Amino acid sequence: MKGYDMGKDRILLFIPAYNCEKQITRVLYQLDAGMTDYIEEVIVINNRSTDGTEEAVLKYKESHKGMNLKLFRNDENYGLGGSQKVAFEYAIKNGFDYVVMLHGDDQGNIWDFLPVFQRKIYRYYDCVLGARFMRGSTLHGYSLIRTLGNIVYDFLFAAVIGQRVFDLGSGLNMYDVSMLKDRFYFKFPDNLMFNYCMVMALQYYNQTCRFYPISWRETDQVSNVKLGNQAVKVLKMLMSYASSPSSITGEYRDREISAYTYEEIK
Repeated sequence: MKGYDMGKDRILLFIPAYNCEKQITRVLYQLDAGMTDYIEEVIVINNRSTDGTEEAVLKYKESHKGMNLKLFRNDENYGLGGSQKVAFEYAIKNGFDYVVMLHGDDQGNIWDFLPVFQRKIYRYYDCVLGARFMRGSTLHGYSLIRTLGNIVYDFLFAAVIGQRVFDLGSGLNMYDVSMLKDRFYFKFPDNLMFNYCMVMALQYYNQTCRFYPISWRETDQVSNVKLGNQAVKVLKMLMSYASSPSSITGEYRDREISAYTYEEIK
């Protein structure tokens, strides 16, 4: 077992953000004093938003000077997967023990992971993945068709990797930084399919995972997912892995990038 009873863990929270000026402040307001007892540092990664996302973060930061909050702007639009690579690299280089992702569009709620933090459930696994489609989870404003589609794909992935899967990519996940240090994920897609590869990697790299029920809501968010096109691509990717698991070590990106760079915005 990975569990241990040594001192306080260094936990980094990163919030990927793209054109979510209406929602990002609501996400940041989730981080009151009770939650920051567990989180050492927060970084918002602005993936070249074209709206007022960055300004909203700076305004919040100015009025919450006591919070250890940083704002990064990617040097290019790297996509959601690319932003995760930025955060993982930052966590590795700065000596964090764990890294948590919370999407900046206010669909998820960090407080769903409070028991994970309090009971230190994360210490027993390589990753704890928020699950929208398991017993104990709640969905608001999520269509029945999308729910059923996600459940079908969860079953397909489970059949291939040989373990239960309850979500292929929610916006609330937690990773042990030690599992990320060999950067096995570097060639994974820079788009929304990054997390599908992370799920397949669970089997290939013999990683331990705990799915944890979360709440999820859709109110004023704008989805960037093109459902039909993505569904076909994901299925092809899964079948490729099923026929040759070592394909997970290959190049999945449309464009090779040597380093995912950014600047800190003061």
